[in-house]
Amino acid sequence: MAKSYDVVVLGAGPGGYVAAIRSAQLGLKTAIVEKEWWGGVCLNVGCIPSKALLRNAELAHIVQHRMKEFGFNGGQGVSVDYSVAFKRSRQVSGRLVKGVGFLMKKNGIDTYEGWGTIQNASTVTVALNDGSTETLQTKNLILATGAVVNLLPGVTLSEHVITYLEAILSETLPKSAVIVGAGPIGVEFAYIMHNYGVEVTLVEYLPHLLPNEDEEVSAELEKQYKRMGVRFLTGTAMKKVEETGSGARVTVEKDGQTEVLEAEWALMATGFKPRLEGYGLENLPGLAISPRGAIEIDERMATNIPGVWAIGDVTGKLMLAHVGSAMGIIAAENIAGVETTTLDYRMMPRCTYCQPQVASFGYTEAQAREAGFDIEVVRFPFQANGKALGLGEGVGFVKVIQDRKYGEILGAHLIGPDVTELLPELTLAQKWELTAHEIARNVHAHPTLSEALMEVAHGLAGHMIHL
Repeated sequence: MAKSYDVVVLGAGPGGYVAAIRSAQLGLKTAIVEKEWWGGVCLNVGCIPSKALLRNAELAHIVQHRMKEFGFNGGQGVSVDYSVAFKRSRQVSGRLVKGVGFLMKKNGIDTYEGWGTIQNASTVTVALNDGSTETLQTKNLILATGAVVNLLPGVTLSEHVITYLEAILSETLPKSAVIVGAGPIGVEFAYIMHNYGVEVTLVEYLPHLLPNEDEEVSAELEKQYKRMGVRFLTGTAMKKVEETGSGARVTVEKDGQTEVLEAEWALMATGFKPRLEGYGLENLPGLAISPRGAIEIDERMATNIPGVWAIGDVTGKLMLAHVGSAMGIIAAENIAGVETTTLDYRMMPRCTYCQPQVASFGYTEAQAREAGFDIEVVRFPFQANGKALGLGEGVGFVKVIQDRKYGEILGAHLIGPDVTELLPELTLAQKWELTAHEIARNVHAHPTLSEALMEVAHGLAGHMIHL
């Protein structure tokens, strides 16, 4: 006999489980279906364990290359053990995954561990992991099925040609690696591997590392990676990747010249695409799919089929965990008919956790000019920030772009120490239409990294203090 719900969520990633929690909080009878990864890729094999690895890599860099700077005399005998970093990353992940299970119970959400298949807009069958099946009837179906790796044409995965998944679940690192793709995943893995002694080469088709970031930020990151000794090839196309039995062979081309790169691993970090296959979307005839292969939604997170909603990576809006969570809350609130909000995806915060960290939102300087804005741009270097210097991390800067006519904040681009923690003040100001004048008049504690935001705001207001 089918079980009936107000909301059934398909997928328990950062979008899905948050949508389920908010639905239950609003008094809706809620169920969620997940076969394997409660908390999604993010908690299990993505955002969370990678941040643990990055922290270990940061410390490995300090003890191997900067001990004398901080007055520690360890000589040449300091060694680092990646297996310990790996185990710590799994412990961190496991703790948070258990937390998702606790939240489901706390909020009275029915959980189904298995593979859900859509039969129609109001029916989902679940092949449970224990071999039994369940049929769920629902008034509202939220699709939170995430994304899959977007491999380049001609790439076949093998023992030595891998993705982020195999890399993050490996207790050992190779002696050498070619990383294809220099977006956040590529540059983060490059940082981790390099600081554990792996000979790394990053290959990026576009002209810069982190090609979607502001060009000045990318240039600064390239400067720091070059200083660290990370090899990277930008403006370079991967033509072929081959498994050799003992490693991988990657053929690349730049300006008509080819080069063959040999390494133990070839890590494909070429992005993701919405997961559309395998869970019965064909049983929702007429469901609108965009030309880019994503489920189309409106600002309420509703699809064109009544009672069917979609959130997170499967919509292709912005494939970030925190965006999926925000979408999940909005979907639940629209289902319940309570007050909610909308999202401006351009203004969502974006973070990369290599060292130095990169954080941004909104228009890049080039995009703002191309859009026709008359802009003002102000930068403040961390070299002039007391807290950054005290940390020994004076690299990088804060850059804010505003519309000259109205003073509207159009975007911000940061590279430097812990800059991912500095974004909320700026995104809050942008969302609620505060200008640089309000940020400048907000008293910032001294000494803090956040003073760099105050200084940029003073600059935009015409009176920078410490530069």
